[in-house]
Amino acid sequence: MGEEQVLGVTKLANLLLAKPYVALLTLLHLHPANAEYPIPNFFAMEMVVFLVAIIFFLWLKARISADRPGATQQVMEMVLTNPMGVGVKDLVEDVVGHGSERHIPLFGTIGIFILICNLAALVPGFMSPTAEVTVPLACATVVFLYYNRHGIAHHGGLRYAKTLMGPVLLISPLMVVIETFSHFARILSLTVRLWANMLVSELIYVSFLGLSIALFAFLGHLNPVGYVSVVAPVGIPLALNLFHIFEAILQAFIFTILAIIYLGLAVGEEH
Repeated sequence: MGEEQVLGVTKLANLLLAKPYVALLTLLHLHPANAEYPIPNFFAMEMVVFLVAIIFFLWLKARISADRPGATQQVMEMVLTNPMGVGVKDLVEDVVGHGSERHIPLFGTIGIFILICNLAALVPGFMSPTAEVTVPLACATVVFLYYNRHGIAHHGGLRYAKTLMGPVLLISPLMVVIETFSHFARILSLTVRLWANMLVSELIYVSFLGLSIALFAFLGHLNPVGYVSVVAPVGIPLALNLFHIFEAILQAFIFTILAIIYLGLAVGEEH
């Protein structure tokens, strides 16, 4: 973990799970970067996200009602389908078409997971796991394997492979190389877009929060009346929080819709 500050939740995770985690790494012939805290911040935060998601959905499941849906149930239903047509169910049906229902759990799960990860930094003492490149890379790899698997299942291995050759036989060897790199570039594209945006958003939030606190202390030190300027130190973090929330939702949406588009291209009849 190097010079990275160890979060309190990371210390707790290591206290409870360090031994089995190290044992698993040993079986895989891997070694933790930090011997004192083998479980890194991002992995501890992922466990927190999983725990929060499990508790939330178990709580929601017990309160689902077809006759009198509560506010939380209605919000979650809007995530699936809404009048704007940008819910997970709406997008999958529009892009993938026939038989799209079976894909909703995967894209809904990965979209909600990324959203919670993105928003985690708003909690004091937490960080966004998606600000660590390993997490977006894992999500992108899952999407890559998923859409290729369904593309092969839908078209058959040989026919799916032929799509890499392009329509012109003369340049098909070149097209195979280009299309192969294009497919693997999707992993890089999904990973870098999510990781870079969340990392920058988190850095901006932390930096400006520190500056606003310093400004508040400076103005108060000059003159007690300076505390009237509290609008600036309080307003800046509030604006940054709103920006981070917007960025978190936007990046989760972009990742999800791109994943759906890749699946649509893989299983489309014109593919």
